[in-house]
Amino acid sequence: MAYCQHIGVEFMFINDLEQCQWIRQKFETPGVMQFTNEEKRTLLARLVRSTRFEEFLQRKWSSEKRFGLEGCEVLIPALKTIIDKSSENGVDYVIMGMPHRGRLNVLANVIRKELEQIFCQFDSKLEAADEGSGDVKYHLGMYHRRINRVTDRNITLSLVANPSHLEAADPVVMGKTKAEQFYCGDTEGKKVMSILLHGDAAFAGQGIVYETFHLSDLPSYTTHGTVHVVVNNQIGFTTDPRMARSSPYPTDVARVVNAPIFHVNSDDPEAVMYVCKVAAEWRSTFHKDVVVDLVCYRRNGHNEMDEPMFTQPLMYKQIRKQKPVLQKYAELLVSQGVVNQPEYEEEISKYDKICEEAFARSKDEKILHIKHWLDSPWPGFFTLDGQPRSMTCPSTGLTEDILTHIGNVASSVPVEDFTIHGGLSRILKTRGELVKNRTVDWALAEYMAFGSLLKEGIHIRLSGQDVERGTFSHRHHVLHDQNVDKRTCIPMNHLWPNQAPYTVCNSSLSEYGVLGFELGFAMASPNALVLWEAQFGDFHNTAQCIIDQFICPGQAKWVRQNGIVLLLPHGMEGMGPEHSSARPERFLQMCNDDPDVLPDLKEANFDINQLYDCNWVVVNCSTPGNFFHVLRRQILLPFRKPLIIFTPKSLLRHPEARSNFDEMLPGTHFQRVIPEDGPAAQNPGNVKRLLFCTGKVYYDLTRERKARDMVEQVAITRIEQLSPFPFDLLLQEVQKYPNAELAWCQEEHKNQGYYDYVKPRLRTTISRAKPVWYAGRDPAAAPATGNKKTHLTELQRLLDTAFDLDAFKNFS
Repeated sequence: MAYCQHIGVEFMFINDLEQCQWIRQKFETPGVMQFTNEEKRTLLARLVRSTRFEEFLQRKWSSEKRFGLEGCEVLIPALKTIIDKSSENGVDYVIMGMPHRGRLNVLANVIRKELEQIFCQFDSKLEAADEGSGDVKYHLGMYHRRINRVTDRNITLSLVANPSHLEAADPVVMGKTKAEQFYCGDTEGKKVMSILLHGDAAFAGQGIVYETFHLSDLPSYTTHGTVHVVVNNQIGFTTDPRMARSSPYPTDVARVVNAPIFHVNSDDPEAVMYVCKVAAEWRSTFHKDVVVDLVCYRRNGHNEMDEPMFTQPLMYKQIRKQKPVLQKYAELLVSQGVVNQPEYEEEISKYDKICEEAFARSKDEKILHIKHWLDSPWPGFFTLDGQPRSMTCPSTGLTEDILTHIGNVASSVPVEDFTIHGGLSRILKTRGELVKNRTVDWALAEYMAFGSLLKEGIHIRLSGQDVERGTFSHRHHVLHDQNVDKRTCIPMNHLWPNQAPYTVCNSSLSEYGVLGFELGFAMASPNALVLWEAQFGDFHNTAQCIIDQFICPGQAKWVRQNGIVLLLPHGMEGMGPEHSSARPERFLQMCNDDPDVLPDLKEANFDINQLYDCNWVVVNCSTPGNFFHVLRRQILLPFRKPLIIFTPKSLLRHPEARSNFDEMLPGTHFQRVIPEDGPAAQNPGNVKRLLFCTGKVYYDLTRERKARDMVEQVAITRIEQLSPFPFDLLLQEVQKYPNAELAWCQEEHKNQGYYDYVKPRLRTTISRAKPVWYAGRDPAAAPATGNKKTHLTELQRLLDTAFDLDAFKNFS
């Protein structure tokens, strides 16, 4: 529905009469779009800054890519109008996400990044001073707290750093927004909000947009409304916003969540300002998403080095005839007597002088500090110069009374008159028996790690598909009353009087969007344990963009630490090629350590320094106790690193996969390596083969070793922390068994799993004095066979190789 020449609104698919009437009133009331002369002058000044900033960059660095805003300069006053109106309505924190087009302009004129810090980014001689590799200037973010000049209220603005992958930052922004709302008790989104900027093609074509919209009304994920601004280049130079509806761009996406769409021609700055005011009011009134579709054109090509007339000659002939919006609007205001020509020219000269002075100062910058572009600072967590406050980690063990208390709550229903399912009663009874026997299984170990951190004031958030119950029906962190619909109980929130809150939430059927959301949530505070669990480990591959572009290199690119935990169920159990492998080889391939360099093993706090230097931590625990410790270590470390955990399936109920309380008491800690502790360790000189392994296959190996009566001839060492690689502990293991040949055993195929990562590092550990043999499945294209008999045959073959002491003689 078009209300004037330059505004079109779509909302008839919204099935709420009050909302529809509200929109009609905003656009159908006669004379509603009136502005004071002061407002018009402010709008002109903002257009001057937006336009002259791009022109300044073009004059100084004409051959540099900057992804300028030419053709949609009105975006800057549009964003500032949304922020002004939101600030007026009580918002004091705005978190933004956007692609690269116009980012430098937004940083300069919306976030208010110092211009000299932006200009010096163009200096190719600038030396990098921070750790890591850095990123290009049009990917960087920023955090700034300042006074909003229109409302005279404090406002904090955060622009999240992003990769080139368009729309990838959307769920990250939403997660960070949700976290900031959570930590300040903003349960209705009145204090913290998000703005997402989109390109038209990406808005329609990138599935992550839909995944992010899908979260907007979901409990534990909603941020109570986001203002989406689409920079829509599809219309070219048209003056009719209704033409937008001839393409699918904003409409189809917004209809998914009943969000109104306001189309507005970017050549009419006052119409843009009015629409942005209405959008901000909509969000403040109804706490729901809204889309502002800025119908514009792109004066240049994809970037400043691109020639658009190669492919769009006729369109760009017309575009180049278009008068810039600043010139049009200035002429309009001069004709109306709002400003005169000298005043307009003075405004331009004033901003040009600001840019020139900043440019002169930028020449004094000799060192590039990416940390000046940090989008999520953690005040008080690090020292003033950004360093950890210590390089030690205390014991992760707990007193027995704490373990027992948590175990008792985990095996009971802490509210009265609450009827649970009979099958669950048996599970809780079994838990209680384990606690009486001072023993934990996997579910109890997790419960005790979480519960103890809650006691210490650490908020815990566990998210993913079916995580409340657990994919394998082992967790049951949310109890459901069998007689009262939707009545639930979370025992973890009944542990201690003044504990931190525990959030466990079933996500939508999304990996990319939800993992991005949790990454954003973890950005907000270091004092929270944020975990995302894949329903099966291989499901992470649909979230690969978040893993590859944010989690793995995030600190290197943006000097931004993040302690997110990925729980990835993994194991070859005869269930077919899907749901078997969490693809550990991919995570290990992206670890930043050098396989050919043996670090200084005598260095003080060697294990902590390794963790500090790595880009992420990769573990595969074989015992519940070690799983307990690594979760607690994640928070007790004086810095934050992503933690990748390959979690079990069958081991969840394996009778031997149990840990005693003694392994979790004060003084105990996470074991990077679990050495052989059986008969082979008593007479190490007699050991013929030392097998290294990780995870579930250990139980297959010990069973086979016992059946073959080889407990004195074969030692088995478990590598629990794969990366950073435990060179020091493995050297001790090799030296302990001087007569043993070395072999790596895994259940995964040879071209998958851990072998290609472990072998060169083991060889480096022993100065390549011995070969490291392989016992495992042959190379394969698929992660696992779909035939149960073949699976068992392959398993037996790898066990035969592992325990045949002559298996490698022909290869020596």
